[in-house]
Amino acid sequence: MSATQEFSDEKKSSIEGEEIKVDDASLVFQQLVDDEADHDIKPTFVAGALFWITSLTMWKYMMLHPNVLDICDLGAQLFGGSRAAYEFTGFMLLANNILLIGFHVFTGARIFNTLTDGRNCTIIYSVVVTILGILFSLPRSLKHVSLMSVVSAACMGISILLFCIFAGIEDHPLKGYGGKWPLAGDVVYTTAFPAPGVTWVDCLNAVLNITFLWVPQILFPTFIAEMERPQDFPKALAGLAAMSFVLFIFVPVIGYHYLGQYAEAPSFGSLETVYKKAGFAFVMVPTIVIGVIYCNVSAKYIYGRIMKGSRHQHSNTTIGWGVWIAVVTGIWGIAFIFGSVIPSMGDFLSLLGAAFDSFFGFIFWSLAYWHLYRNEFWKTPTRSVNTVVHIFVMVVGLFLLGPGLYAACEAIIADYAGGTRPAFSCATNAI
Repeated sequence: MSATQEFSDEKKSSIEGEEIKVDDASLVFQQLVDDEADHDIKPTFVAGALFWITSLTMWKYMMLHPNVLDICDLGAQLFGGSRAAYEFTGFMLLANNILLIGFHVFTGARIFNTLTDGRNCTIIYSVVVTILGILFSLPRSLKHVSLMSVVSAACMGISILLFCIFAGIEDHPLKGYGGKWPLAGDVVYTTAFPAPGVTWVDCLNAVLNITFLWVPQILFPTFIAEMERPQDFPKALAGLAAMSFVLFIFVPVIGYHYLGQYAEAPSFGSLETVYKKAGFAFVMVPTIVIGVIYCNVSAKYIYGRIMKGSRHQHSNTTIGWGVWIAVVTGIWGIAFIFGSVIPSMGDFLSLLGAAFDSFFGFIFWSLAYWHLYRNEFWKTPTRSVNTVVHIFVMVVGLFLLGPGLYAACEAIIADYAGGTRPAFSCATNAI
């Protein structure tokens, strides 16, 4: 038995001993949908196209290696069954997912503060979000999580629709980074180029935030492994890509058209107070559910390592459930700490995009392409074009890992050098 097969046995994740049938399209879609941010269209098109191409490469690779059950198995397989590669990929999986869950703890507290005008301590709101996350993370199969994702996607859709309507009907924006209306001008205008004073670090951080939106592949291997028909993944991917292009392009364009220089991130912060609260309230549901999805994938990885080879791994035993609850609680507890000590979650999303998405969104899939078609890179004109694209994918991944990581660290240093919200502060973080 190969090292990778041993890792796969270690990661069997149908914990309840059943064949899990996942509502694949809604589940994959939901973990992408998050707070809308204003950004340039060109990087969005490029990132979306690369997401489509690399996701198909990942699926083709998994279809040839059915023993791959998650991103850690895949990382080990790409490097010849290396145990070191498996452990390093596992570290990146946990670090990426737990930091993202921390971001959702932070966002949940921000929603509560916005809706209540900061009447209570922010830490109290963070604790409430953490407890809700633990409770909704208790189901051990993605079948149950996918049901939550349907409701979550509907709530996010309502929120986005309300934002577009409110941005269009209000007399003027409430405020922006330059101050309240009309301090930055009484005429809303848009620009094709960065404003004066915008640095290279600012621009690259914006690109990293866009990249973060388009890199969900860290979860895809787990989803594909639990699909009833993995052959249908391209259909779910097509639906996801189409909806994502609409969300990540048309919604920001509409918002920027009406908000212009007053546009904030999230854009709800630029709306009149009543509109802001009405639309932002619906974001609470996807904020919790997206965190639950990342927790489920992370908990399965840890649970499989702890319970490997025991009768509790695939059975509904008291010990099995006790370990599962402890793992879920631990993940959300660590995420709560991250969400309470980080001064700017936007900059830390850039850090995630540079340190981890460079691998999970680009480098891994260039290597997968190399394994799939080595010695046949230039066999046909179509294959030649695809080869050039995957060389470009590798270059992008290395760029994000190098200059991108530098820019993310510089932004975090700048945050700490200026005035920042203290760790575990009661101060409001409302938009």
